[in-house]
Amino acid sequence: MPPRDTKPMKTRHDTTKNAAEAALVTTDDQDNSSDTQTLALRARRRSDERGCFIIRGARVIDPTSKLDRVCDVVVAAGKVQSIASGSRKAHADGATEIDAEGLILCPGLIDPHVHLREPGHEHKETIATGTHAAAVGGFTSVCCMPNTSPAIDTPELVRFIYDRANLSGRCRVFPVAAGTKGREGKEIAEILLMHKAGAVAFSDDGDCIASAGVMSRVFAAVAQTGSAFMQHCQEPTLTHGAAMHSGTVSARLGLGGWPRMAEEIIIERDVRLLRHLRSPCRYHAQHLSSSGSVDIIRLARKDGLPVTGEVTPHHLLLTHDACDHYNTLAKVNPPLREKSDITALIKGVADGTITVLGTDHAPHSAEEKSLPFEDAPMGLVGLETALPLFAESLVASGAISWPRLIALMTIEPARLCGLDALGLGSIKKGQTADLTLIDPKAKWTLDPAAMVGKSKNTPFGGRRLTGRAVATFVGGVLTHHHESLETRLSDPLLT
Repeated sequence: MPPRDTKPMKTRHDTTKNAAEAALVTTDDQDNSSDTQTLALRARRRSDERGCFIIRGARVIDPTSKLDRVCDVVVAAGKVQSIASGSRKAHADGATEIDAEGLILCPGLIDPHVHLREPGHEHKETIATGTHAAAVGGFTSVCCMPNTSPAIDTPELVRFIYDRANLSGRCRVFPVAAGTKGREGKEIAEILLMHKAGAVAFSDDGDCIASAGVMSRVFAAVAQTGSAFMQHCQEPTLTHGAAMHSGTVSARLGLGGWPRMAEEIIIERDVRLLRHLRSPCRYHAQHLSSSGSVDIIRLARKDGLPVTGEVTPHHLLLTHDACDHYNTLAKVNPPLREKSDITALIKGVADGTITVLGTDHAPHSAEEKSLPFEDAPMGLVGLETALPLFAESLVASGAISWPRLIALMTIEPARLCGLDALGLGSIKKGQTADLTLIDPKAKWTLDPAAMVGKSKNTPFGGRRLTGRAVATFVGGVLTHHHESLETRLSDPLLT
């Protein structure tokens, strides 16, 4: 794509839009793969795209328009054709009707922080298996991190992600590219070229850019694109040899402790760097875990800096006690901390300091997680369980409402990554039909063996959950439906 003489924000939107449109080309014209799962998906897409759907009687929640009422929604030709409420009843000849009474219909969920492990770590996850897990969880778009092998640090690798997602993805995949070459924190990567290739944000996630000088130059380069830099907030010299939160549990287990200030120092440093830039880039602190981090971000936002923060389900629900008995399934980066931190994080979500929810979906094989605690990798899978866990920690607790939860999982991450310019993160007539249908009262027990992702490393196995995605539409194509939806259909097209 040729360079444009435009202002950064317009360039970001135009470039992202072109790349995303390419990413959503259906795979019908790319039948050069014999992968059974891929071919089955293509067959289902062709079948679904020939029909249309009336989603009848759902509680439709669209945070951008503040819509929250019972409506009938017609989906056809990949778009939302109509939204009718009250006595007006939607009609479409030959449509499959879905009785959505008691269900929530919202914009397709967007996860700005996932690890799909491709290329280089396909034994943990692939774009095919990771997007399958995303669709089951109700996600229509995910942004994948660059800590692959090789790292996503060139335009060619950005395009590789789009190409692989076109071939085998069940949802939209947007690459987040590395800020430094090889994610080594030493030399700035080809930020402008990767932006033009379709990178929606930049990060060295998995590692922090430790050098303040390099970080400042990366911020300046990212600012030219209008994109956000997503920081993995970990001061490396304070976490060398650390395996979990520095506290009573780590002391009892004899494990190296990871202090809160390792996260807080980086955010404080970065905020100071942003204050001294003439045109600061948008800055996003990933997977917050510390109460002190919330305070720093709250002050920065109060001062008008373009700073946002993100929190995961596990940091809202679990403490370092989950690591007791050397439970490697609870070993994550940053580590699980204490109840006081959870309280501060939830308050941060409730008062608008934290505006984005992400999973930090980090698959690892069973063999890797079976290693001794000090040697086992950090991370857990989250795409299939994020919705009910966020609902438990934030809605059931009374901290926020369902409309706010949906905003934090749709339009807010869309704005972070420039996806709102594509019409993602909202529901409007004539707009692409990326939709998630939710049963907020569905009760179920998580069985890790039944998860569709390649890795099953979750500490939530056996947990009783409430709420789940029962249908996921990407561009009007039904990419997932739960078996409970079958009793709500007007015909057996999907059964």
